[in-house]
Amino acid sequence: MQFLLSVIDHETGLATEAEMADIGAFNDRLRANGYWMHAGGLEPPGSAAVFDNRGSQLQVSPGAHEDSAEYLSGFWLVTAPDRDVARALAAEASRACNRRVELRTLLGG
Repeated sequence: MQFLLSVIDHETGLATEAEMADIGAFNDRLRANGYWMHAGGLEPPGSAAVFDNRGSQLQVSPGAHEDSAEYLSGFWLVTAPDRDVARALAAEASRACNRRVELRTLLGG
């Protein structure tokens, strides 16, 4: 099964050196145990744009799709044998990055 672990943040600052070290160690464990697919950080919502090309004319709105104090600041894509393992990985990810983490199953994954 494949899962998205979304890092939820409320600050625009980068992770501390200690957090980066913990994230790196967590990434190493993901790789060593065969769970790793991909991971990345995201720029703050102010750098986002929303594109809507469903109608007759493209509409582009600056900023994130919703205005909120919290936002997605990073993610991991992982593969795990079941949801229980994914839940344990999400808990470990939250500890590593010192932020809340949302776990979602990828469709068809």
